[in-house]
Parts: sequence; structure tokens; C-alpha cells
Amino acid sequence: MTRTRVGLVGCTKSKRERATAAKDLCDRSVLFRGARCTVERTCERWFVLSAKHGLVRPEQVLEPYDETLSTASREARRRWAERVLAQLEAELGRDLSGYVFEAHAGSAYLDFGLVRGIEERGGRVERPLDGLGLGRRLAFYRGHGC
Repeated sequence: MTRTRVGLVGCTKSKRERATAAKDLCDRSVLFRGARCTVERTCERWFVLSAKHGLVRPEQVLEPYDETLSTASREARRRWAERVLAQLEAELGRDLSGYVFEAHAGSAYLDFGLVRGIEERGGRVERPLDGLGLGRRLAFYRGHGC
């Protein structure tokens, strides 16, 4: 079975100072730019994972915000993951068996129910940066022409 590839890119702390499309809001970060470039090349569609807004279409305009999951409680991270799963269902449907999700986000975004929830709905999650330090992450993106 052929599966549609969907990119999930975590937003970063460093943001533009004015409202802009989500795909550009976090582009001050070289890691975000590399992740965006990669999923634009490897996936049929992609979304930004926002600590404040959850799942966001790249073209959706957002105001800058200062919110992160890295300092949120475990319970807040679980609630966030449930919210994102509901948003994914609204975008793609409850059955995710036709999708592979290429996740470019940290454990605060992925490890509190999001990956498990996707897999429980039949989706597959790939985490190409797992276990890589900053230098190897940047090299990974350069290797994809980004």
C-alpha cells in the first residue's frame, strides 16, 4: 500500500516579530529552515507543530508568541498531544493508515502521546533526527540539499 507522506515540523523559540505565515514565523532558526526544506522535498504535505496553536497549516498566519512545550508539565504536554491528534483527525480523518508522518520535532512534542496516538490510528511515524546532535542534524539537512 502506498502511503501519503506528511511532514510535522516543530516550531522554535526564535520567531519573527510580526504576524506571518506559520511556515515563515520560525525561520530564524537554521534547524526549522532545514526541517521545512526537507519536508517540502520529501512529503506531499506538511504542518507546523506549535506549542500555542497545535497543528497549523504552513500558510496560516500567526502572531508571534512566546510559548514552549519544553517547560510545560507532563499533563500539559499530554493535553497538547490530544489536541493535535484531534486536529489531525479533522485534517486527514480518523483512520491514519494511509499516512507516514515524517517528524522533525523534539521529544516534548512527540513523546507525550502524539506518536502513540498516530500509531493507534494506523499511521506510521518516522523520526529521522532521533539520536542526532546539533551538528549531525545540520549535516542531515545539508545532505537533503537544505
